[in-house]
Amino acid sequence: MASSPSSSVLPKVVDDATETTSRRAKWWYVTFHNVTAMVGAGVLSLPYAMAHLGWGPGAVALLASWGITLYTLRLLIELHECVPGVRFDRYRDLGVHALGPRLGLWVVVPQQLIVQVGCNMVYMVTGGKCLQKFAESVCPATRCTPLHQSYWICIFGAFQFLLSQLPNLEAITAVSFAAAAMSLAYSTISWAACLARGPVTGVSYAYQQAGTSADATFRVFSALGQVAFAYAGHGVVLEIQATIPSTPSKPSRAPMWKGTVAAYIVTAACYFPVAFVGYWAFGRDVGDNVLVSLQRPPWLVAAANMMVVVHVIGSYQVYAMPIFESMETILITRFRVPPGALLRLVARSAYVAFTLFVAVTFPFFGDLLGFFGGFGFTPTSYFLPCILWLKIKKPRRFSASWFANWGCIVIGVLLMFASTIGGLRSIIQDASTFQFYS
Repeated sequence: MASSPSSSVLPKVVDDATETTSRRAKWWYVTFHNVTAMVGAGVLSLPYAMAHLGWGPGAVALLASWGITLYTLRLLIELHECVPGVRFDRYRDLGVHALGPRLGLWVVVPQQLIVQVGCNMVYMVTGGKCLQKFAESVCPATRCTPLHQSYWICIFGAFQFLLSQLPNLEAITAVSFAAAAMSLAYSTISWAACLARGPVTGVSYAYQQAGTSADATFRVFSALGQVAFAYAGHGVVLEIQATIPSTPSKPSRAPMWKGTVAAYIVTAACYFPVAFVGYWAFGRDVGDNVLVSLQRPPWLVAAANMMVVVHVIGSYQVYAMPIFESMETILITRFRVPPGALLRLVARSAYVAFTLFVAVTFPFFGDLLGFFGGFGFTPTSYFLPCILWLKIKKPRRFSASWFANWGCIVIGVLLMFASTIGGLRSIIQDASTFQFYS
């Protein structure tokens, strides 16, 4: 197929491996890439979000987010080849086609970067915390000297320095498959352990009462952002679809949609039991990471935490690979840096070091989910696909498609403002009492 017309704006770096492997993926590749991209840190905070939203609003928020984001994913899949003979392999390419070379880049690229960089920062925190929990479960403080959380985040970051040198998304297929399997496993362990444990003594499902009414309101806003963070696969969906072969008789959208539906079924099997059973077991006192709230059986909790580590190792790379490609493209085409192993080593290591620094500085798991869920994930997952669809397809005014897309846009914009404000306020509050680098 022909290349995207936006390639003159930000051309693609040609990698020897990419050209021979980038169009050979099957629909089940889509499934585990999507599961890896979506089911991650967010699932562990869903009981915490339920604690601030309550049974009714929490269930509605989860179900509505699942349905809306599946619908908007469908839009992106259909738009991937909306021009005959052209494949929009990047979100930015589609934005340029719909909104023009200048506006398209300024609208899409910052939002996609926020999603990808935000995920990487949160996954650094998640990996470090779960490594710490694993070590404490295997060797408690009575036998081993505990390490500060910052050291565990750095240990997790060391794995990313190594994996970041793999050339492209296809090269991490095995890692992505293992990550997808781990996500299903630790999600099942999380809700099954909560179910076996039963409700804690004096469990309460009343709304959180800590602080003022304003605090409670902003925590609800942040909880909505945590729900939005849980549906984060849109930022890389076109990159995933780009790995599927396509012909006029067998377009890529068919296997892509099949794999996406399968991934969303797996996502539902992970999200809803964890959210509902975790909240049922701990009530409003559940922590922002339900695995941290669980204490017994220690061997099972340790295994689940290590599964999370394996999963976020793969998830980090799924979100980082498009950034690596863009960085190297800019350095080669605009700054005339010679391509090769040295460029990859320096540029990718610098990016991993940056996300590691932020994760060590602001290790506020739940607050980061709320902030990035609202500021970055809501636009790319909830309403930007609808804007692109309206611009490109131009559905008849007041038709079902017109109403559906404008409804998603209104809901998404309101959610973006509310959850961004709530998440930012929570970060500021927690930072005021946190001892940095202690």
